[in-house]
Amino acid sequence: MPNTHSTPPCHIAMIGLGVMGKSLTLNLLDNQFNVAGFDINKQHLSATSQEAQQLNKGTFIACGELSTLLNTLESPRVIALSIPAGNVVEHVIDDLLKAGLEPQDIVIDTGNSLWTDTIARETKYQGKLQFFSTAVSGGEQGARFGPALMASGSAQAWQSIKPMWNAIAAKVDSHGMPVPPLHDGEPCATYTGPSGSGHFVKMVHNGIEYADMQLICEVYHYLRDAIELTPHEIGDIFTQWNQGVLNSYLIEITADILKQQDFSTNKPLVDVILDSAGQKGTGTWTAINSLEIGCPTPTIAQSVYARSLSSLKSRRLIGAQCLKAKTQPVDKTDLPAVINELHDALYCAKLCAYAQGFDLMKATSEQQNWQLNFVDIAKGWRAGCIIRATFLQDIANAYQHTPELDNLLFAERFAHQLENRQLNWRKTVSNSSLHGIPMPGISSALSYFDSIRCETLPANLLQAQRDFFGSHTYSRIDKPESDKYHVEWSQSPRIEVKR
Repeated sequence: MPNTHSTPPCHIAMIGLGVMGKSLTLNLLDNQFNVAGFDINKQHLSATSQEAQQLNKGTFIACGELSTLLNTLESPRVIALSIPAGNVVEHVIDDLLKAGLEPQDIVIDTGNSLWTDTIARETKYQGKLQFFSTAVSGGEQGARFGPALMASGSAQAWQSIKPMWNAIAAKVDSHGMPVPPLHDGEPCATYTGPSGSGHFVKMVHNGIEYADMQLICEVYHYLRDAIELTPHEIGDIFTQWNQGVLNSYLIEITADILKQQDFSTNKPLVDVILDSAGQKGTGTWTAINSLEIGCPTPTIAQSVYARSLSSLKSRRLIGAQCLKAKTQPVDKTDLPAVINELHDALYCAKLCAYAQGFDLMKATSEQQNWQLNFVDIAKGWRAGCIIRATFLQDIANAYQHTPELDNLLFAERFAHQLENRQLNWRKTVSNSSLHGIPMPGISSALSYFDSIRCETLPANLLQAQRDFFGSHTYSRIDKPESDKYHVEWSQSPRIEVKR
């Protein structure tokens, strides 16, 4: 319905009222903001209108035209886009410009856009509008009742948006624990800085999420196939773990999933789900970005590969028949000790995955001159998002204590935890190999840990190899690193020359 003189002006407009757009709209209405909505899908528009009427909070105005939508807003207009990433973002913005958008108006991309696209869009629309972005984490329920928000763009635009985003974001109490929706607390709405940084931080969040999920699945696989526990028994173990240092949303839902029975067969639900994982690309983006910038994130990359391998179901069925494993039987005489080893391995590998993610953010922040605040980012992930966990308060504390921390593993608390738990981690990786249970995430995390603590790596031999076949030169440990040397390998006798 169009705006009238008796209708109060809207604080924000939402374009795209699918799952996420509708949930964000209802969340805004819950917090007494007036929202104008538009969607080319009339069913989405109608469904949002009906649910908004049932709330009886705020005011929702359903708009059939973009020009009508713009007329409902005060200047500067704030328009959020909840639409798929890609060219459609530019198509909608161009249509808004034709409908009367002005230079002071703010357009917020809340989709899963690639961060470099976000930077390009700010440049493209400079002087025509204020392009802003806010990455949203937490899925449908998060968007509805309190997501984690990672906002980036001009500081001026942020001041206009901040009251709304702080209101709808997930909240934590003074101890860093999530509080119920519509309760007071510290909002998980983080302003990360210049354009693109918010989508980048969300991309890394998703990369860590890929790794976290994979690590949990590897522990489940070991308990299921090597120890031969039932899904419900494993769910009980995860429930117990969720009371300690592993407390997190992903551990909590994993326990719940493993105790769920299938509605039609009464088997464990997990046993009737095809073991072929999907992905939307953000984990791949993280791995690619880490390769491009030269910042190793092997556990995140392995989690992407693991999903790809899972999709090769027909090939794995052939492999199960023709590739015979030689393994040792599992010693089940001290099951509590084995479970404790897995607990520590999961904790240590999880810490490495986070360290890799924060290291990638640090490297990219320096490259882009963003000056990302890792205390704020860690705090912003404590509630609302998929990787929310009490663990994140420890990470925030580590960066609060040492803002220039070179790597998360070097923080005193985490270095101490790794020292105390790593033998169990090593036993788990060793036993998984002996028993034929793949643990690409947990084992890659251990290799990362051992590499980062290794004073001398065999890259000296690798550099000699490169110099031998490609004359790529090398540096010497007894000379300045900037000095480059080459051996005339084809000559006899061989000589070393400075290049």
